[in-house]
Formats: sequence, C-alpha cells, structure tokens
Amino acid sequence: MSETGRKLRLGLAQINMTVGDFPGNYAKILANLEKARNTGIDIITFPELVVCGYPPEDLLLKPQFIEINKQYLQKIISNSRGLTVVIGFVDCVDKKLFNAAAVVSDGCLVGVYRKILLPNYGVFDENRYFNQGQECPLFDIDGITLGVTICEDIWYECGPGTAEAYAGAELIINISASPYHYRKASGREDMLVRRAARDAVFIGYNNLVGGQDELVFDGNSLIIEPGGRVLAYGKSFEEDLVIADLDLCQVSEARIKEPGWQQYKECIDKKRWPSPLYKSTSKPLVKSKIGLVHIQPEPMNLEAEVYSALLLGTHDYFAKNGFSKAVIGLSGGIDSALVAVIAVDALGCQNVVGVSMPSRFSSPGSIDDSITLSQNLGIRLISLPIEKVFSSYLAALGPAFDDLPWDTTEENIQARIRGNYLMALSNKFGWLVLPTGNKSEMATGYATLYGDMAGGFAILKDVPKTLVYRLVAYRNSKHPSDVIPQSIVTKPPSAELRIGQKDVDTLPSYELLDPVIKAYVEEDKSVEQMIGSGMDENIVRIAVKLIDHSEYKRRQAPPGIKITARAFGKDRRLPITNKFQGNTTKA
Repeated sequence: MSETGRKLRLGLAQINMTVGDFPGNYAKILANLEKARNTGIDIITFPELVVCGYPPEDLLLKPQFIEINKQYLQKIISNSRGLTVVIGFVDCVDKKLFNAAAVVSDGCLVGVYRKILLPNYGVFDENRYFNQGQECPLFDIDGITLGVTICEDIWYECGPGTAEAYAGAELIINISASPYHYRKASGREDMLVRRAARDAVFIGYNNLVGGQDELVFDGNSLIIEPGGRVLAYGKSFEEDLVIADLDLCQVSEARIKEPGWQQYKECIDKKRWPSPLYKSTSKPLVKSKIGLVHIQPEPMNLEAEVYSALLLGTHDYFAKNGFSKAVIGLSGGIDSALVAVIAVDALGCQNVVGVSMPSRFSSPGSIDDSITLSQNLGIRLISLPIEKVFSSYLAALGPAFDDLPWDTTEENIQARIRGNYLMALSNKFGWLVLPTGNKSEMATGYATLYGDMAGGFAILKDVPKTLVYRLVAYRNSKHPSDVIPQSIVTKPPSAELRIGQKDVDTLPSYELLDPVIKAYVEEDKSVEQMIGSGMDENIVRIAVKLIDHSEYKRRQAPPGIKITARAFGKDRRLPITNKFQGNTTKA
C-alpha cells in the first residue's frame, strides 16, 4: 500500500469475457494486471465468474469445465506479483460447486469468498448449479480490512456486505454480472450509494460488460466513498479500468459521525454469518502514484441507452459465435430499417446484405424505400421477387384448398417464401439471418412461423413497437440527414400481404397495445388491474387473449437481446399446454 498504510489505489477491471474461452479470458486478465502495475493500483478486481465467463449454464455440469477453470485460476495467482487481486471463479469443495471470489495477494491465495444469496428468478438459475456460501470472511491486506461480496449479495438490506461492514470491513468489493435492462443502472447506483452511506464503508462495484446470447451487461462500475459520494464511474457498454484513490481514515470518521450506523446491528446479529479473518503474509510492491483525473460520463437518455445495448449485443453475438456477415429482408418498413442500421453500426456496411423480396402486394413506395435505405447505409441490396414462386404455390395447393376463400394461409405462404429465400442465402454464403420482428408482434403472435420469424438472432425481439419509432428518431438525430427515410417513418405499419392491409386491421394501435403488453407481461397485472388503471377494456381483453394464445410461437423464436425488465424466453417461462387464461378473473 502507500507509505501511510491507510490509503490505497483501487482498480476495477470492467472487461468483456466469453463463456468457455479460457485462453482468451486469461489473456485479458493478464493485460489488466499489467495495466494495474503500470498505474500504481494496489487492489484490482474482476467481474463475477470472469475466469470461465458468465453465465456458464449447464457447462457447469461438465467436470472438465470446472477443472480447467481451476487450472486457469492457478495461472492467474502465479501472475499476481505486486498486486492484490479479487477475481471470480467456480470453486469446487467436496464435489459441491460455489460461485466464488478468490482473494489473491502477490502470488499467494489469501482466501475465498463463496456467494451466499443465489438468485433464482428471471434469467437466473443459480440454485440449479451452486451451493450457498456460509461465511462472510474478512481479508487483512497489509493492514486494510477488506470484505468481498458477489452480485446479489449487495442488493439486500442486512445482507452479507452489511455483515462484513459490522465485522470491521473498511472496503467492500462486489464483483458482479448484472444483466442490463433499461434504467437499471440508475436504480443500481442509487442502491449502492445507500449501502455505502448506511454501512459507512467504501464500495467497489465491478460489473461485467458485453453481450452473451440474449443478455447484455452494461458495465457502469462504481467506486463509492462512505458518505455515498461516487468517486469514479465506469463507462457504459464499454470495457474500462476504473481507478480511484481511497483514504481509509474516512471510514472511522463516517462511523463516528453517523449516529444511525448502529441501527442495523440487531438485524445482522439475528442472521450472523461467521466472519473469519484471512491475513495476507506478503506485501505487494509499493509504487509512487501519479495523480488521477476523473471524468464523469455524460448520462444517457433512454433511447441512447437502449441503442447502445442493442449495438453491443449484436456485435458480440456475431464476434463470439464466429459470424462475419448478416443478411436482412428489407420490406420498406420501419422494423427492418432499424435492424439494418443497427447491423451496419455493429458490423460495418461491408458485412451487411439487404434483400428485397417484392410480391404483387408490395407498394412501389416500399420498394423505393428499401433502395434508398440501402444506398444511405452503403450496403449491397439483392432483389429476389417472390411472385413466380407464390403463384406456383397457389397452383400446387389449389386442389387441396378446394376453392376455399383467401385468408391468412395465403398471406403466410408469402412470408414463408421470403424466409426460405433468406435461409438459402444463409446456407450458401454463411450469412446470419436477422429477423425483424419486435416485441409487440412477438407478444401478440403477429408473426409467421418459418416465415418472418426465421433467422438466427432477433435484435428487436424485446423492443416494443412504440420504442422502435423512438430509436429510429434517435439514430436519425445522430446524422446530418436522415439515414432512415421519413417516408419509412410516416407510413402506416403494414405487412403488405394483401391489398390495403394495415396492422391496425388485426391489432389495436401500438400506442394502446404496448402499455397492455408491458403491464401484463412485465408486471403480471391482471385484467381487472389494467382496466382499473384506465386501460380500455376491449383492448385489454383482445391483447391478453392474443398473448396467451401465442406462447407456442414464441417458444420457436430465435434468441434476441433483452432490454426490458422481462423479456420473452428465459426471462418468462410459461407452459404451452395450459388451460389458464389471462382473461379468467373468477373461481
């Protein structure tokens, strides 16, 4: 530590890992250890389960996965010269797995913290894999008392972090993998500020960043002093090394000045976790430290935040799964336009291909809009009209249809021809198909299985239609002229699968539909609660019925990026076969 013995420089390595990429993850960890040495950092931390990547899911059931994780932890310990390191890994004791943090100092393992509060809701399944830790150990690092917690542990009143503070911890490190949804970062910061002030302790909150399947981790790591002031901020949706100098004398001063500091003591005593003390026998190298310059990032509005999440999730899905090019069906509508712009921003225009697939019902304006959009983005546009194939389908199916009237069957045939075209291009050239459906459509089943739902990664799967318009306005505002033509923005939404078709022929207007979807899907509101809040009863009942009857479609949809508090997929799991309907209100 420093010459005074009561000051230290803390660094949070906010890095982007890949599940199962042990060599790649190790290389990033080593690079950040070297940065820490070069910047005079005393304690450097890394996110939750950083050695193996998060979330590893059923890879945790493979013994070789656990063993390799342990081997790489040993390599990190060997390379920790001159530093104290807090790093997430999978611990295995008597064949029991723990979500754990190793505290390492100058080449030696000081001790291990094992996560106590295991989340088992939403996208989390930690009880499936891990056992609960039973202790809140403290770590004496050259006279500084350190406590360690992992993600969920810090979220609860009187949780492990508070127990460690009352046991004497001056600094609580929380290593985390907290998945993004909009506005989560601000609420998380408020919670951490309250914890630091209430427990009169420094908090270093180190969050993961990057995309992993449907999840995006937003970073936004924080270092907070005992009074609740944020000393340093990590970047949003980017890798970062967050550094701050801490004067540990502030802890004792805060505990003397804060009369309410003892109010939680009784609560902690009732569920006391043992707090053994592990002492480091080594002293990391002491270096003179150059001054730090802290730059507080500009706060993001909702549209900037969501767009950044979609961009990062798209980029990482391609990069981490070995895809280089995307192919998108461009209909001239706003959804496909937004998907194309995000893909170009994430992958580069040379790696995105648009496909126009007009039919007898495609308006000239929609075809022209697809051409204009492609030119604005600088992407290749392939034209593959579907009329001949569609006519062949109708002729071939004519005897079986037995002169029955036209209905959604013929509409869906067109969508499936287009899906077939896109998948053929994917097979031939190795391009990943990006379907363009949004959350409003996925919720109500306003999408065609094996048609416009076909593809590998659904960028807008969790983006309501009304938010699509806001994201388009945001992206257009970042360019001197509109990248997405206003003719796309202002036209009434339409699948253009029959003459004069409009979305409002089948669905309520999106301005009225989206609040119902949010209330029913994300907030579990009942029909009565929604109607009681002032929502139109007819629209509520129509929407709920559509949502309930469309689960089988959503089960077959490709993965997509989570950006709301509850997304379809792992976040919301309902049986396809069930007789309970949301419209049911009485026994």
